[in-house]
Amino acid sequence: MTIDAEMSPKFKARLAGFFYVLMLPIGALQVAFGRLPASSGAASYAANILAHPSAVYAAFATDLLVIASYIAVTALLYQLFKPVNSALSLTAAFFSLMGCATQAGAALFRIAPLTLLTGAARQDVVTIAYLLSKLYRPAYCIAMVFFGFYLVLIGCLIFKSTFMPRLIGVLVVLAGLGGTTFLWPPLASALWPTVIMGLLAAGEGSMMFWLLIAGVNPERWMERAKNSRACSGNNSV
Repeated sequence: MTIDAEMSPKFKARLAGFFYVLMLPIGALQVAFGRLPASSGAASYAANILAHPSAVYAAFATDLLVIASYIAVTALLYQLFKPVNSALSLTAAFFSLMGCATQAGAALFRIAPLTLLTGAARQDVVTIAYLLSKLYRPAYCIAMVFFGFYLVLIGCLIFKSTFMPRLIGVLVVLAGLGGTTFLWPPLASALWPTVIMGLLAAGEGSMMFWLLIAGVNPERWMERAKNSRACSGNNSV
C-alpha cells in the first residue's frame, strides 16, 4: 500500500493547513531579521548590504522556506481536489508551481547583489548590484499573478467540492482576483496594501485555518472520489 493511499483526506487537509500556517512564523522571521536599513541610492545600498550580510541571507533563506512550504500545500491540495475536477486541480497546481518557480527566481535578486559586492565593490559593480536589487519587486509581482490564478481555481474547486464550505471558496476566489491585479501595475499600486492584503487575509486565512482545524468532510470526500473513479471507468470503456 502506498503512503498516499494510507493518508486520509482529513489528514491531508490538516497537513496542508499545517504547511500553510508554517509560512506565518517564517514570514515573521523575515520581518525580524531580513530587513535592511533604508537606502538613498546605489552607494548607500551597497554599504547597507555589506554591513548587514546576515539580513540578506535571512531574507533569502526565508523566501526559500516559504516556497518549499507552498509547494507542499500545492501537492496536498491537488490530491484533495482531484476528485472534484482532476483537470482543474492539475491546472491550479501548475499555476502554483509557476508562481513558486518565479518567486524562487526573484529570491536570486536578494542574494546576487551581495555576491557581486563581496567579490569587488567597484562603482560599476555597485550600480549593477543596485539595479539587480530593484528587480526583486517586479519578479515578485509576476509570481503574485500566478498565485492569483491558482487561488481563483482552488476557490472554484472548494465551491464545487461539497466537503468544504462554499463561503470559503468565494473568499479564496476574491483573494485570487486580488492577486491578479498585478497584471495591471497601476491598479495593483492603487489597491496595495489595504484591499489586496485584506482579500488575501480573508481568503487564504479562512482556508488555512479551516484546513488545519476542521480538515474536510471525509464522507463527502469519499463520495466525490467514488463518483470520480466511476466516471473515469465509464470513460475508459
